[in-house]
Amino acid sequence: MKVIIRDNQHEASLWAAHHIADAIKAKAAVTDKPFVLGLATGSTPIETYAELIRMYKAGEISFKNVVTFNMDEYVALPVEHPESYHSFMYKYLFDHIDIPRENIHILDGNAKDLQAECDAYEKAIAAAGGVDLFLGGVGEDGHLAFNEPFSSLQSRTRVMTLTYDTLLVNSRFFDNDINKVPKQAMSVGVATVLDSKEVLILAFGHKKARAIQQAVEGPMTHVVTLSALQNHPCGTIAIDELAAGELKVNTYKYFKQIEEAEK
Repeated sequence: MKVIIRDNQHEASLWAAHHIADAIKAKAAVTDKPFVLGLATGSTPIETYAELIRMYKAGEISFKNVVTFNMDEYVALPVEHPESYHSFMYKYLFDHIDIPRENIHILDGNAKDLQAECDAYEKAIAAAGGVDLFLGGVGEDGHLAFNEPFSSLQSRTRVMTLTYDTLLVNSRFFDNDINKVPKQAMSVGVATVLDSKEVLILAFGHKKARAIQQAVEGPMTHVVTLSALQNHPCGTIAIDELAAGELKVNTYKYFKQIEEAEK
């Protein structure tokens, strides 16, 4: 695992965007196969998406040969609802880049058979050749995607019942009314994410500091599902100084020194 520490959210977000763009271009240089990119929603990746859009408009990157799979979607929330993850992705990324619409994959939270939809999603990822890079965030309790505490680290895409803490945090997107937040969501599993060739997690602000400390310095445990990243050969967490606040001084120095040595 690597931890990239930047002074603030803006700098870390830009680092992530350029890292993703570099990965897309690196694969394009050696093969015609599409780059398979996993994506997240929520406030955390918005600046990263904005920088990717800027790079596209500046002619620095193209998404014509990129296939995407989103991490999750609410159950029974209309696609056109402004807080659906379909709406989010088009608003903050897809409507502004040259990705073919047929290359976009987002779970259907209104499918008649939700588990069949989840199973088909896993098969679609496999058919695409697996995810090259999965971009994600982390909840305040250390959950990855909607894999809430005590989720199996071997889990696959499935329907999840959201915890009260997650509902409370997400209520800010629903007029601060917890009763308006869908109680269930479809989510890729921990193992689905870890099957990716590379995983990049973003975490910003002091509210994420405890989760980062547990995921980086604590044991690998289903209580903090992000901690499973410890077992990934190419896992990176990009954070700001506030999110680094609970790390031990020597841990902080170690990751700073590693990055400096690799320049």
